[in-house]
Amino acid sequence: MRIPAIFSLYLSRHFLLWLAGVFATLLAIVAMFDIVELLRKGSAKEEVTTEVLIQMSLLKLPHLVQDMLPFAVLLGGMMCFWRLARANELVVARAAGVSAWQFLTAPIIITFITGVLLVTIFNPFAAAMRANYEAMESKYLGKNRAEFAVSETGVWLRQGSQDEQDVIHADKVVGAGDAATLEDVVVLELEAGDRFVGRIDAANAVLRNGYWELNSAYLSQPGADTRFVETYRLGTNLTMKGIQDSFASADTLSFWELPRFIGTMEEAGFNANAHRLYLHSLLATPVLLCAMVLIAAIFSIRTSRRSSTGMMVVGGVLSGFLLYFFTNVVHALGLSMSIPAEFAAWTPAGVSTMLGVTALLHLEDG
Repeated sequence: MRIPAIFSLYLSRHFLLWLAGVFATLLAIVAMFDIVELLRKGSAKEEVTTEVLIQMSLLKLPHLVQDMLPFAVLLGGMMCFWRLARANELVVARAAGVSAWQFLTAPIIITFITGVLLVTIFNPFAAAMRANYEAMESKYLGKNRAEFAVSETGVWLRQGSQDEQDVIHADKVVGAGDAATLEDVVVLELEAGDRFVGRIDAANAVLRNGYWELNSAYLSQPGADTRFVETYRLGTNLTMKGIQDSFASADTLSFWELPRFIGTMEEAGFNANAHRLYLHSLLATPVLLCAMVLIAAIFSIRTSRRSSTGMMVVGGVLSGFLLYFFTNVVHALGLSMSIPAEFAAWTPAGVSTMLGVTALLHLEDG
């Protein structure tokens, strides 16, 4: 039996209304806690006003939207299907020959389109806002934010204080971890006001405990002859892990920028596993949202007037918590490179979809 178009539109309208209502409620709660946390962090800093903290919270809000949407789809879908089941509308539809797969088609299509729009259109906006938030966090809350960058021209580092700074450029990084070496290094030595005071050209640089070891280095200063030294020590407070962790975080890069950035990082010799994991997590988002619809249906389509609403809510919340915990564990394995990043990103969506399909098949066909 083919489901009537008017019934599909009716289901779609109800699903969208419940989804919007639940999503707005969850977002308001999370935003409130986020503002409270920012107020706590900024309470000890006189220059940080309430207006600044509210602005920071608003900049962070689009990123929270991406995090909250799967839970909003789960709870919104549960409330929608529960309302239709309690009113016996689903009972009538099923008695008329409409299967669970048919009346779930419209919500799944809506959810999938929402996921695609979230990744391709909303994510670039959220990434830009997140980057602005991190800049304000560094400025007002004193969070250290080292200046590192990787581009097609190589690796750029900036170290030192306001009075003395070094700008370091290297063509690439060879090796990994503590054994990593910068190749074809140029160091520009600057004083206050970015006044140039010297330049160092070296074949390579190895990061030691508290200093850079520059090998085959040429030292140049204004008004003096260039001199050559086999080994030159340049003081630093950097670590290789700090350099790796301080490049642009994955959530400040848009979906469209991530593939090129990952390629550039790997060409420069850095590990881009975290960025690859985030990219594939974005790609898996539409599938994960559709899985949330299936799981919501499991807890609510068989609800009757005598059924316990509390048990349905507890079951749905528990499912969301287990999914969140499982996702964090798998992503941690992906970040540690215990499993491939692609596998770690797609596993939560794949497992949720298979569980939802299996449970619905059991409910429908026994």
